[in-house]
Amino acid sequence: MPHLHLESFHPIALPCVEGDVAFDFMATSRGEWKESLIATRYKDREFFILHKKSGEKDLLKSDKITRPSPNFLVKHTLLAYAKCSNSTILASNVDTAGENVHLKTHDALKSVDFFADNFPSGQEIRLEVGFGSARHLLHQAITNPDVLFIGLEIHKPSIEQALKQITIQNLTNIMILDYDARLFLEFVPSNSLSRIYVHFPVPWDKKPHRRVIGDSFVDEAIRTLEIQGRLELRTDSENYYRFALETYSHPPYVSFEVHKNRDIAITSKYEDRWKKMEKNIYDVTLINDLQSPEKILEGDFVFTETGIHDGILPTLERQLFRREWGFLHAEASFDIREGGWMVRLAMGSFDRPEHLYLIVQNGQARYFPSLPVRSSPNLKAHLLLNELLHG
Repeated sequence: MPHLHLESFHPIALPCVEGDVAFDFMATSRGEWKESLIATRYKDREFFILHKKSGEKDLLKSDKITRPSPNFLVKHTLLAYAKCSNSTILASNVDTAGENVHLKTHDALKSVDFFADNFPSGQEIRLEVGFGSARHLLHQAITNPDVLFIGLEIHKPSIEQALKQITIQNLTNIMILDYDARLFLEFVPSNSLSRIYVHFPVPWDKKPHRRVIGDSFVDEAIRTLEIQGRLELRTDSENYYRFALETYSHPPYVSFEVHKNRDIAITSKYEDRWKKMEKNIYDVTLINDLQSPEKILEGDFVFTETGIHDGILPTLERQLFRREWGFLHAEASFDIREGGWMVRLAMGSFDRPEHLYLIVQNGQARYFPSLPVRSSPNLKAHLLLNELLHG
């Protein structure tokens, strides 16, 4: 992750603009371990950069929850803050190279809002979850030029490599999103996908609840797949293979296929290595037999307009509210130097929680950096939060 070690941290007068970067406000944690979050805008992107002590040094890096793609945004922002604050950089892994022309000239990288507001339609759509090196994603897009491919990945270098290849090969039928697939499926229209690829996901043998494949994910996959649409898991993990077989057996209106050591047209470098090691490769494919109704969710993420007083914060700090539909957790709280306060939230489903921030300034509340995914647990968590904010 890009970062700077500074001789000392110098807060700056905010708001402040340095080239394409704007710094709007700074929030400092109220807990024992002091850290500061600086609200940052780069063109139309909003995120936080984080300052905290690292031994005797001051560390400046991207906030994990709001970290944007590509990495150039983080690097450019860190250097901009160091320049604004006249800070002395002691150590850095941030290069001063300009934005990669391949990333700058292509619009394949999309935001969550793009899909939530107007999901693509009018052509066959396939989804790949955790595309890694993107060899399979790129091959499929080249082979099927009339199909739209949506690639989900949270590993930043993989995203940048994919975007570079999309530009070099002039592919116009791929969209890339830095997002959790379990949340993404919540706002995909019913019966709209022909394929969902999940190739070599992390097996999480010691924490199986973190696996992509699970009952909730499979239920959403069935809803979003067209009739005879396919959810394809490819794995070298014996445990994951058996887990998927059991999970695929739960829904009543599906069939599935199992193959062992089947050759496919394109493989990853890891699969090539595993085959040389004579490891078994399993394909477990669920085939949807159900026409699903459209998903209807009522409600929105609007806060009551009446003023929120600062005295409500102590009733929220580090509180966990459990309900039958999920939870709301105020993980940490912050004071905003320019006025107001902020809470880091986890909310929604226990299986696939949403992580974001709540900002309260001048008695008004908003989410940062964007609204939660429009899911039933998130809408219920929002209602609970709105009630708590207004006593």
